[in-house]
Amino acid sequence: MEEQRKITDPKALRALAHPVRWKLLEIIGREGTATATQCAQETGESVANCSYHLNLLAKYRYVEKAEGGQGREKPWRLLSQSQSISSIGMDADGVLAVQAASGAFLDHALTQIRERHLTSHLESEEWGEVIGVDNANEFMTVDEVVEVHRVVRALMDKYKERRTRPELRPEGARAVNLFFSVTVAPQKD
Repeated sequence: MEEQRKITDPKALRALAHPVRWKLLEIIGREGTATATQCAQETGESVANCSYHLNLLAKYRYVEKAEGGQGREKPWRLLSQSQSISSIGMDADGVLAVQAASGAFLDHALTQIRERHLTSHLESEEWGEVIGVDNANEFMTVDEVVEVHRVVRALMDKYKERRTRPELRPEGARAVNLFFSVTVAPQKD
């Protein structure tokens, strides 16, 4: 499996411009493999709709059929652990495709954060103490932001092997989403 895929094809980027597709990528990434039926159960979408979106993701090489399954219930797996999306060096069509894909991802991620926040009171006290939202507005240079991103990514990467190797997950481990976003205030004239 490829570690990270840099996406530059506008058509492949537009394939990510739908929140259901981001949900499917997340489910498969978390579970290792998933069938359209499993995806439908988790998303609330129909099996036919999940199958349609999975086939479209396969067309643009985000997922592929995995080993196993019975009859029509074939599992899917990711072809890369993550996608890199950037409009740097893109033409106008590419920039629009990046915006559409990034917008759909943000819609998916922020909806998930909001939904999980609304049910956080149902978690144990132990989990309740570590989940939540944190925000900081600091004055930094580009090099300092690069360093923060590198350090955070290195910390998160310590646990990524557990995604594909469940036997490495300690007792009590759960799928945890860490959402890291960097934005910059508009420059004043």
